[in-house]
Amino acid sequence: MNIHGVRAIYRFEMARTFRTLMQSIASPVLSTSLYFVVFGAAIGSRMGDIGGVSYGAFIIPGLIMLSLLNESISNASFGIYMPKWAGTIYELLSAPVSYVEVVLGYVGAAATKSVILGLLILATARIFVDYEILHPFWMIGFLILTAVTFSLFGFIIGLWADDFQKLQVVPLMVITPLTFLGGSFYSISMLPPVWQKITLFNPVVYLVNGFRWSFYGEADVNIAVSVGATVGFLVLCLGVVWWIFRTGWKLKA
Repeated sequence: MNIHGVRAIYRFEMARTFRTLMQSIASPVLSTSLYFVVFGAAIGSRMGDIGGVSYGAFIIPGLIMLSLLNESISNASFGIYMPKWAGTIYELLSAPVSYVEVVLGYVGAAATKSVILGLLILATARIFVDYEILHPFWMIGFLILTAVTFSLFGFIIGLWADDFQKLQVVPLMVITPLTFLGGSFYSISMLPPVWQKITLFNPVVYLVNGFRWSFYGEADVNIAVSVGATVGFLVLCLGVVWWIFRTGWKLKA
């Protein structure tokens, strides 16, 4: 394992984040804070509890997951796309680092940024809403697992994208709608029976409910199913990355 190579990629990506703090950290935190103000403080005070949890506290896991998924994908996809766009990807491919070390550097940095952002949003939520975390270790574990999984997914998108527009297609047109329809702002038990079954085909449902379980000990989906679905998607992404580096697809063309 070339630790120095992994560290160089990781430090370069983290340095890019600290150079753009307003865009990378402050902007997502501020945007999510507006959700807390509108849905948590304003609307939430006029709504009843959901499963014994106030509405403002109920939406915290969903809002964190919304930011976590989008930022994980965006950070990782942009990080690997820029060398492709600038033409320096060939220097990376010819360097004495394996694809495993390249993935560790880029995905590790993207996941680190996303976890930091998630924790900052969690701390910010305390200003607007009172909440408790019933299983803090599970919460941290699920946060890291989700950040790594979707950073890896974003890495794949960055390899696939041919232009900057494609980098935004999946987060804006796929992930954000799935997150809003995945129980971030409501319990799927509130839906008609037919829509409850249809909603279970939305993979984000398992992420949001698994994360919500770590807060309040209750969710619409069993925690084992949520963790299994996330790990399964992680394994699938690992397989795709292995195939890309094995074949050189979108790398050597």
